[in-house]
Formats: sequence, structure tokens, C-alpha cells
Amino acid sequence: MNTTFINDKKPGVKVSQGMMENVLEQFTDAAQYINLHLDIQKILKITNNEIVIHFPVKMDDGTVEVFTGYRVQHNNALGPYKGGLRYHPTVDIDAARALAMWMTWKTSLAGLPFGGGKGGIQLDPSNYSITELERITRRFTYALGDNIGPDHDIPAPDVNTNSQTMAWMADTFMSTRLPAKRSVNQHVVTGKPDGIGGLEGRDRATGYGVFLSIKKYLKKQNQSLLNKTFIVQGFGNVGYWAANFLEKEGAVLVGVQDASATLYNSQGIDVSSLNDYVNINDKRIGGFPRAEMIDDAHFFQLDCDIIIPAALGNQITEENASNIQAKLIAEGANGPINNNAEKILLKNNVTIIPDILCNSGGVIASYFEWLQNKNGEIWQLEDTLKKLDLKLEESFNSVFHYAQKEGIDMRKAAYCIAIKRIEKAYIQRGLFP
Repeated sequence: MNTTFINDKKPGVKVSQGMMENVLEQFTDAAQYINLHLDIQKILKITNNEIVIHFPVKMDDGTVEVFTGYRVQHNNALGPYKGGLRYHPTVDIDAARALAMWMTWKTSLAGLPFGGGKGGIQLDPSNYSITELERITRRFTYALGDNIGPDHDIPAPDVNTNSQTMAWMADTFMSTRLPAKRSVNQHVVTGKPDGIGGLEGRDRATGYGVFLSIKKYLKKQNQSLLNKTFIVQGFGNVGYWAANFLEKEGAVLVGVQDASATLYNSQGIDVSSLNDYVNINDKRIGGFPRAEMIDDAHFFQLDCDIIIPAALGNQITEENASNIQAKLIAEGANGPINNNAEKILLKNNVTIIPDILCNSGGVIASYFEWLQNKNGEIWQLEDTLKKLDLKLEESFNSVFHYAQKEGIDMRKAAYCIAIKRIEKAYIQRGLFP
């Protein structure tokens, strides 16, 4: 199981702390800016459904452990709930609520026929065997029951989950449906292996989207990626692929951080060599011989052009924001910058490509996979990346031009565009009854 283990053992940051406050403040700021109808504000400030499940699983040694799983469904005005499932000790109801809201804005901004959902299980997967993780996943899927479904709520991989996790979920869901319904339920999840309906290129889609967002922004500034230096927090699926694509266009990785270590090399860290190392080192960068280990607290203040936080939320705070030297931050993770830190960064003329735009490549590719399954098609890698580029080009240009026109930052611009689309749906549909 090719799982990336990430935790929050970085300088004094509790990942879920304040996430809900952050997303509500971001929403309210944009809603007031566009004079969003108060009734629609009331609807969008709360979640539609919140599912909390306690379920027992037998461990390899015969003992029973009880786990807590969450699925929060924020809004489905534009279509089925869509969003990842993460396995992490910080998973709780507040984190799931905030992440589900972010998914609503993300799918809307991308122009997808989806709403927003999120969830996961509160556990540290490194403490369990592969067979235990399989039983945990299958039992959680069974417990969710009809709360998920291909036209209702479609989970996907997130932190510490991957295509294997999605394969177990899909198989469990289909195996527990009525026989007449099993053949049409393959798209109950996305991010599956390509042998069971997965989309070729889905593994790299989020990182590719981060790369494209950076490239498109620099192009607007009449700059290229050649010799631009960057640092990445989190060297899992998103961090690796973003770094891989950036390096291929001439950018230089000078710093990397994960739970095990913070690495720095002013001359550059070879992305392929580091990836080979983590693949044989329990998915951790610690001990990589071609870089210097430095203090964790110094990571974000490293001298570089671009920062890519691609791990967990609340990593850039008011405690470390003022020391940041980079002038561009591309949010590979969801909510990696808290609102107080963002105010400092904007005052210091740091440009932030917001998460609901920057890391939307994953959910866009999930939409492609969902379509592929519904239509019985098989897409090739070049088709996926080309379509992803076109979709992101549309989203990026709309956000960038709106921000320029209104004289506002890119996050507020992205929120305004996303919220307006949902507002239009409510105005046209009305409320039942």
C-alpha cells in the first residue's frame, strides 16, 4: 500500500484549530463583498448533513478496537457531494466541516456539477497493518451505507488514503448492494486504480494542477519557471508531483519538510532521487544524504521564490508569516494559511494562489473519472492532462482577471466567483417547499 504518512509534528500547530473560523471568515468576507442575499448566506454557513460513526474492527491479534469516522456533507445545490476521506489523528467534526465547505467552493469555482463533502477516520495509519487498514476501510464503508453513492456523495483519496483505499471502498459498496445495482456503482468513489475504472493520470492531477497554477501566474507576470527556487512542505502525492513538474521546467527545489525532517540544499535537491529515497524509507525524507537537515522552525523563512504548503492545514500562522521571504505561495494543501497570517502576507506583498483554485486539479480529475465510469469510456493520460490544463486555464483566468478588475486578492476573487455560481442555482431553483 503506497500510503503517504503525514502528521502535524511541526512548530506548535494544531491542524484543526481555527479551521472552521477561517473558512467562515473567508466566506463572510466574500459574501459581503458581492452583497450575497442574507438567506443564502444562512444556508451556506451551515452543513446539510453530519455523519459520525463509531464502529468496531477486529485487529490482527484478535482484539477489538472501536474507531470514529466522519462524513460531512456541506452543500449539494450544484450536484452530488464530492470530497476526500483522510486517515489522520486530527480528523474531527470541526475539521470535516471546514474541509467540506472548502470543497463546495472548490467544485463551484471549477465549474463542476458537484457540491462539497469531506470526512475520514481519526487514526494514525502507521500504527496498523495493511490487513487491519483494509478491514477498517471496509467496515467504515459498510457503516456509511446509503450516505454515499455515485449520484449522492462520492468520496476520493485525501491525506493518508490512496487508490488502494478507494478500491476497498468501491468493492465493499458494490458487494453490499442489491445484485441489480452492482454494475452501475463503480463510480461511487474516484481515485481508484486504473484496473477497476480509475482515471489514468489521477495520481498526479493535484500536483499537476499546483504546477500549472504557478506556471500560469508567472506567465501573467512575463516570467518563466527557469531557475526559480521553491520549497515544498509535504512530499507525498501532491508535493512530489508538483515538484516533479516544476523541476522539468527548470525550477529548483531547495527545501523539503515532512514529519520526519526538514531538508535544505541551496544548490538544489534532485526530485527523482528524493522520491526514490522515500519509496524505500517508509515514505519519509529523514536521512536523505544529499541535503542538510535544518531546524523545523526555519523552513518557511528559507530564501526562495515559491512556497508550496502541500501537507495539512494551519501551517503558516501569525507566528511564522512575517519571516517568509518568498513572494509567491501556492496552496497545495487545504487551508494551510490561517487568516491572521494571510493578512500579514498580503501586507508584505506576497501573492497567494488559493487552495480552492491551486489544488483543484484533483477534484477536476475526479470529475473526469466519474464521467469516464458513467459513460463506459477509457481516457488516455494525454487526454486527462490536456483536459485538465484547459479546465484550469478557464478557472485561473477568471480568478486572476476578477482580482485585477476589482483590486482584491486572489482568494477573495475565487470565493466571489464560486459563491455567485451557487447563488444563481438557488435563485433559479428556489427553496422547497
